Amino acid sequence: MAENNSSTSTLSFEVLLEYLKRKHHFDFTGYKRSSLERRIQHRMGQLGIESYSEYLSYLEATEEEFAHLFSTIEINYTYFFRDRDTWDYLCQDIIPRIQAAKPPDQPIRVWSAGCASGEETYTLAIVLAEALGIEQFNQRVHIFATDIDDDALRKARQSSYLEHEMTRIPPHLLNQYFERINDRYQFRKDLRAAISFHRHNLIQNAPMSKIDLLVCRNTLIYFDLDAQTKALVRFHFSLEDRGFLFLGKAEMVPGELDLFRTINVNHHVYTKLPKEYLSPRLFVQAFKRPR
Repeated sequence: MAENNSSTSTLSFEVLLEYLKRKHHFDFTGYKRSSLERRIQHRMGQLGIESYSEYLSYLEATEEEFAHLFSTIEINYTYFFRDRDTWDYLCQDIIPRIQAAKPPDQPIRVWSAGCASGEETYTLAIVLAEALGIEQFNQRVHIFATDIDDDALRKARQSSYLEHEMTRIPPHLLNQYFERINDRYQFRKDLRAAISFHRHNLIQNAPMSKIDLLVCRNTLIYFDLDAQTKALVRFHFSLEDRGFLFLGKAEMVPGELDLFRTINVNHHVYTKLPKEYLSPRLFVQAFKRPR
């Protein structure tokens, strides 16, 4: 690094992290520090930048750079059971709350927003089936899975994955929820019927309604702050009054929006605040049609 000494470099790194949290509302402080520094330095090396302070200036001046940085940090791809402990928490704590709050004859509506090629959506289906039981899942659950990428949606609808894409699924779940067909694994057809895939723009198209659980992980990072706000207001509109929002590892809901209450800070799970807490201006801004 170009900083004169390690203490200066450390201070500059902390300033960079604070900027990312304040400006983009993404908190990377929970990441392993050595790995985080290595990946940020890798991105800096691609740009020919030698110091954290210089890179901070570049971030401030280059609007699209944050998305590139996040892709470098996250190794931008999706896979089954990403952040496994968070899915365990969802299964053991959040889904039972949803089940307890609803009469047994009412449907459970779930929105998988930014579903990409479907790995996260099918993980969600497995977690719901494990928490509720197969019979309850088939009777009550409807998962709306949306993305703006037609190619990704095409793969998601096929629900068919190569063997190397399945390595993070525990063997007993793999055997229970997938059928081996030649060199691919196909998600169970009886459970697949509960999932519908749609092309959808989070800040332009009308949001889903009466949602009990909204999962949107590692999608908002590609939006600027104004678009993030619009998406979060729309998520608030989508959710039932006792509904839950589940974001990615580095994503945060800005506290000043007063949209959601944090349920678990480590797993980035939130619940909807009542409407009387909200500014009408936010709704006007979020649903205003682009010119």
